[in-house]
Amino acid sequence: MKEALTTKHLTKQFDGVKAVNSLSISFEKGIITSVIGPNGSGKTTLINVLTGMLPINEGTVAVSGVELNKVYPYDVKAYGMTRTFQQVRLFEQMSVLDNILIVLTERNVFSALFERHTRYHLEQAEELLKQVDMWKKKDELAENLSYGQRKLVEIARALAMQSEIYFFDEPFAGLFPEMRKIVISAINDLKKAGKTIILVEHDMELIRKLSDHVIVLDSGKLLAQGEPEQVLNDKKVIEAYLGE
Repeated sequence: MKEALTTKHLTKQFDGVKAVNSLSISFEKGIITSVIGPNGSGKTTLINVLTGMLPINEGTVAVSGVELNKVYPYDVKAYGMTRTFQQVRLFEQMSVLDNILIVLTERNVFSALFERHTRYHLEQAEELLKQVDMWKKKDELAENLSYGQRKLVEIARALAMQSEIYFFDEPFAGLFPEMRKIVISAINDLKKAGKTIILVEHDMELIRKLSDHVIVLDSGKLLAQGEPEQVLNDKKVIEAYLGE
């Protein structure tokens, strides 16, 4: 097993409450690992720490064998990681197309308004937006999109990063069935390309369908891990959910 990402005694606390509590886990390269647990179990906090949105209080993170006791948001790309958010983050006053081009060309927001795009970048953007069925909305301002459409654009933007490790924080929440199929296809395509996917999700049917490995958190600690069926039928996991 080749590990893409590991944590050792990772801890994040807020006012004395340990949202992530001395957690030591590994994410295997090239598979889909789902992180599940009852509300308040530390799932999103874990992703926020791993992607530099929150500082580490104790412990370390190792990315492709490089051990870190600090992760900064501006270094995440250099470590080959990218993510989506529960609350979608787009450039509201920019078109759907420009939201993708800004990633593809590594430009800042100001220059994105004036730089001439190369055919190569436009073709890449077209391919990505077609992959999530949003090419027809390419000229629409992001602020005018529906919630589901915004999520699809954010997925396309994550794909545009061409990273090695992808964090998806509840990417299916609030999506219509056809949109869910698009996201499932995109995640499976990443897996086929050998990427590492870390998925936070509440829908147990999707967990069973997509996951190669499942990690269960409860009160910031590791409760169980293993293959989906084994973990989801674990008595202590069922009790943790029923006691939510």
